[in-house]
Amino acid sequence: MADKNEWGSNMSFILAMIGSAVGLGNIWRYPYVLYSNGGGAFYIPYIVAILLMGIPFLILEYGVGYNFKSSFAKAITKINSKWQYLGWLLPVAVFMIMIYYSAILGWDGIYMVLSFFKGWGADPNTYFTANLLQASSSFTGLTNFIPIIAVAMLIGWVIVWFISHRDLEAGLGKVSKILVPALFIIMIIIVGFSLTLPGASIGLAELFDPDWSLLTHFEIWMAAFGQIVFSLSLGMSIAFTYASYTKDDADLVTNTISIALANSLFENFAALGVFSILGYMSLQSGTAVADLVTQGTGLVFIVYPTVFNVLGQWAYVLGPLFFLTIYLAGLTSILSTIEPLSFSIQNKFGLSRSRTMTILIVVGALISMVYATSFGGDLLGYVDTFINQIALLLGVILECIIFAWIFKAERLIDFLNSRSKTIKLGSWWLVVVKYILPIFIAIIWIGGLIDVINAGTFDQLVFTAISAAILLIATLVFTLLPAKNPEWENAEERV
Repeated sequence: MADKNEWGSNMSFILAMIGSAVGLGNIWRYPYVLYSNGGGAFYIPYIVAILLMGIPFLILEYGVGYNFKSSFAKAITKINSKWQYLGWLLPVAVFMIMIYYSAILGWDGIYMVLSFFKGWGADPNTYFTANLLQASSSFTGLTNFIPIIAVAMLIGWVIVWFISHRDLEAGLGKVSKILVPALFIIMIIIVGFSLTLPGASIGLAELFDPDWSLLTHFEIWMAAFGQIVFSLSLGMSIAFTYASYTKDDADLVTNTISIALANSLFENFAALGVFSILGYMSLQSGTAVADLVTQGTGLVFIVYPTVFNVLGQWAYVLGPLFFLTIYLAGLTSILSTIEPLSFSIQNKFGLSRSRTMTILIVVGALISMVYATSFGGDLLGYVDTFINQIALLLGVILECIIFAWIFKAERLIDFLNSRSKTIKLGSWWLVVVKYILPIFIAIIWIGGLIDVINAGTFDQLVFTAISAAILLIATLVFTLLPAKNPEWENAEERV
């Protein structure tokens, strides 16, 4: 009988990792990144980033995670107890992502209901910013609580609790087998319909029109590597945690290639639908596509409702399907981001999986209520920028050093090659994970840090500092608390 912390099948593992990769960010983030960084020209640094960083780093994370068959924090402590702090830093940072993802999930739940009768009205921009979010750029907006958003978020938390408090295969494994295929099927329907819209070719021409001159700019390369870090959840300890649940006969190298390929196909396929719709909007309104393009939540909650308003009866089918897709993507993202911290707490403090999940979800739900305020939208942007451009990238650099140098990545080569049905690892892989990756990611990290400092408003810098303090203090608490599990310092190794 399978251990409760083990995948029932290799397919469960692959689908769960694909679900983590093709979550919320790939639907609303990638199309804007692709368009604003040279269109078709972006594919050159994008492919380089996948081959040079995405696949090699995932193989490293999977390999070390599989070797220890334990939580991220426990494995780091086993490698070198002096680095235990990092073992908690990344899971806590990922948990912070989970908290603000619940806000986007709540917004989408509201829009899923609204889409049945176009409840956002004739002006989706005003509805989203003024009516729903009651947006305020001042931190005093934290005092204005918005009940409908809070209720929608709590419904999402209840769904996550119902799925995640169960054993791995019965909960996340079973749900991944349903959610991930459903996510792909619905996206195929949406994109297929979008491509038939009048003016779709206008949007696609804008999207793929390559600006080759941008290849000489540092920013496009930084954007490509940053996108791969974001979309493949590199350094989030998710891949490590999932790999620790795998069975002994897993082909981790081939799984890595499958997951990276599925993620890339999904986000580029979704971009086709986005820009087909933008082309249709451009034709109908006479506004240039460049003036319609927006990033982040504006794309999901303003641009799409705007086009649904002029789609006629089809909107009552396409709208609910679209927002259901976003909801499924949000669930896969949230379910994956709770696992690293949960498993680490189970390992150190000897708590059961169900109890740990319940505690984390209750704590996360309570903290998430700050996003159910008028300042919630701006706060979400500040925390997201801090986590993704500063905290996680620093974690990736340190993770490379610990796994490749202190653990010694060469220990994994023979084992991984013995099971690989595709590529074989060699000295090229060691050069990438030991030298090239840390240097490239350090450059991206420095660039992101400078960007936050130079472009950030006073409020953003203040809340970035507060987010950093919360992350560091929570990490310190988990590190210093005495272990309750006598097996905390004994980690099983397979390789």
